[in-house]
Amino acid sequence: MCRIRKVTVGFALSTSLLALTVSAQAQQSKIIRRIGFLAAASPSVVSDRMRAFQLGLRELGYIEGKNIVIESRYAEGKFDRLPTLLAELMQLEIEILVSGGPIPTRAAKEARVTVPIVMTQDTDPVGNRFVASLARPGGNITGLSTLTHELNGKRLELLTEIVPKLSRLAVLGTSAYPGNEQSLKEIEVAAGVSNESVEKSDLQSGFHVLF
Repeated sequence: MCRIRKVTVGFALSTSLLALTVSAQAQQSKIIRRIGFLAAASPSVVSDRMRAFQLGLRELGYIEGKNIVIESRYAEGKFDRLPTLLAELMQLEIEILVSGGPIPTRAAKEARVTVPIVMTQDTDPVGNRFVASLARPGGNITGLSTLTHELNGKRLELLTEIVPKLSRLAVLGTSAYPGNEQSLKEIEVAAGVSNESVEKSDLQSGFHVLF
């Protein structure tokens, strides 16, 4: 995770933390805020991001064990576990939930989690209906969007520069992952193909596309 992204996520979280603080500065130093972190993957997959997240918080004055506690839960690829893990975090009386991607963000939204939610790495928060708009999110969800689907046109352009005679392209992805549908549409537009000229098939909760 680059430094800009690390500081951006930390800033979003710190803003929410400050919004919860209503006492004097001297009293605040004695309060330990409890943050929940929910990921769809395993700890090893997001370990580097978690370390960067902790470092970003430290640079902003939030130190684990001193004025914050981070309660982490990992679904390890078993998405049906997310509601149970969310319930565990809420029982711990977390004040803020950090969601590690669109899948746990959707689980939190569907569970109607009322604490502030700071999303990370969401490809299309508006399209996924997590926020009303990027400028004015509304509700209790804010955070960081990667907007990676908007880069697909440029990626295809670079690919054609590398392989000038490119005429057939396969796209692999997971249909259950939020944002992939929009990414596919962006690729189709950049390629200048119609939906009728695209071959699609589902492969066990995944998809491959050939045009």
